[in-house]
Amino acid sequence: MVVSNPSNNSIASFFHDITMNYAADLILLRERAEAGGQVRDYLIRRRVGEADFLEVRVAVVGNVDAGKSTLLGVLTHGELDNGRGFARQKLFRHKHEMESGRTSSVGNDILGFDQEGQVVNKPDSHGGSLDWTKICEKSSKVITFIDLAGHEKYLKTTVFGMTGHLPDFCMLMIGSNAGIVGMTKEHLGLALALNVPVFVVVTKIDMCPANILQETLKLLQKILKSPGCRKIPVLVQNTDDVIVTASNFSSERICPIFQISNVTGENMDLLKMFLNLLSSRSSFKDHEPAEFQIDDTYSVPGVGTVVSGTTLRGLIRLNDTLLLGPDPLGAFLSITVKSIHRKRMPVKEVRGGQTASFALKKIKRSSIRKGMVMVSPRLNPQAYWEFEAEILVLHHPTTISPRYQAMVHCGSIRQTATILSMTSDCLRTGDKATVHFRFIKTPEYLHIDQRLVFREGRTKAVGTITKLLLSTNNQPSNSKPPQIKMQSTKKAPARREDGVAPSNEESASTGSPAAQQNVPQQPKSGGRRRGGQRHKGKPQSNSAVTLAGTVGGC
Repeated sequence: MVVSNPSNNSIASFFHDITMNYAADLILLRERAEAGGQVRDYLIRRRVGEADFLEVRVAVVGNVDAGKSTLLGVLTHGELDNGRGFARQKLFRHKHEMESGRTSSVGNDILGFDQEGQVVNKPDSHGGSLDWTKICEKSSKVITFIDLAGHEKYLKTTVFGMTGHLPDFCMLMIGSNAGIVGMTKEHLGLALALNVPVFVVVTKIDMCPANILQETLKLLQKILKSPGCRKIPVLVQNTDDVIVTASNFSSERICPIFQISNVTGENMDLLKMFLNLLSSRSSFKDHEPAEFQIDDTYSVPGVGTVVSGTTLRGLIRLNDTLLLGPDPLGAFLSITVKSIHRKRMPVKEVRGGQTASFALKKIKRSSIRKGMVMVSPRLNPQAYWEFEAEILVLHHPTTISPRYQAMVHCGSIRQTATILSMTSDCLRTGDKATVHFRFIKTPEYLHIDQRLVFREGRTKAVGTITKLLLSTNNQPSNSKPPQIKMQSTKKAPARREDGVAPSNEESASTGSPAAQQNVPQQPKSGGRRRGGQRHKGKPQSNSAVTLAGTVGGC
């Protein structure tokens, strides 16, 4: 901020010189009058080349029919909605999503800002599609929206998007006419558990009566102020509110609330300005050993196997040799990076905190799964079957005890784990404990202090990994034991001395010739049985055969 008085022109020129020396731009945000004079707020943004840009990831969550995909369609394509789902059709990936209007997979779309903070997204005039390469070339900052599912049926997909895609911020969307219903509280609790800053967007204000809108806002503020959230809700109504909330949003205590309409475009400029002022929370250094987590795999004709994910730390360059793993036995395979793409744009290197796609040499897609990592050989990576974590049970209808199994989400890892032991006899809602887990299928690459979500249906527990344990048993828990051929349970006939005849009962039971002479012959069935039809010539039961032998002996 610069106060404009006769002595402050030199201060303005001083800041201008600094931005020129450090290859940055000085952007005036607002100017207002104070008691001591005029106050100006500036945004200093680092100047980047065509192949580099600042990336901020925003996860979009909320209940079904809150307008998540519609808002992203309006923001990224620059066209207002018609109230019948026109804007959201451009974001769907599957046919059934277009038919039902409900997102079932993790979608991605981008919104680019230039040096002046103006939106650079310009959809194609014919097909309405976005050219990601042109957007990234013109942008100094790119917002990557992670469109997640709102239906309870797809909760596991939403949890994977929140843990595997490592969002910097979370945009919680609420329909003003429906209010806080369904999965809204679930998604809010998930974002708070993962320590992701949240801002709220209330949609459909054009069709909602004023009294219903006020009730929704009142309930929302009550929830945000509750002991579980401990947020400070701020209703954003003008540009001054946007600047104040954006500059203090990194404290994670302030929760801005926007009220917008996708049909009329009301307050849409305030939301775009807020997104432009958001800064990335990633602060990794290039000299650290490279580490990249895989969240999806592809097989591209003419290219081969392609993996996508997020660079956790370090610097990865073209033709680098990395270790890919762990495989089902916990081993890591040496692979070479053939090409790198960021937002569909070819680049020569990627840094920590950036999402990218890699084409790999001489490896099949079937040998790669979600949850694997690509790391520098300097790390000497090791896979673990077992680990300990401090967990907090958010919700469970009954009790959790040892040998309980549920799905563990940790980064891009999704695998069922078993509780071997814990510091308490049992766990209920709201309890904390140190728990010893073991994966049941394959070992995984883990870090201490990683956040995890323990889920089964609506059962959720969150925690942090505190200890990695070496296991002597390196076999999956669900592996089948070797097949053992069972011996016959029939008793062998007793051996007898020559000249000693068996008794009548023994003759009948052992099937001797003396008994078999009086057993009537069973009629043979004529051919195979078809369609469950019963034949008239039904064989006698074992009891009938035994009885006939006994009578013959008498």
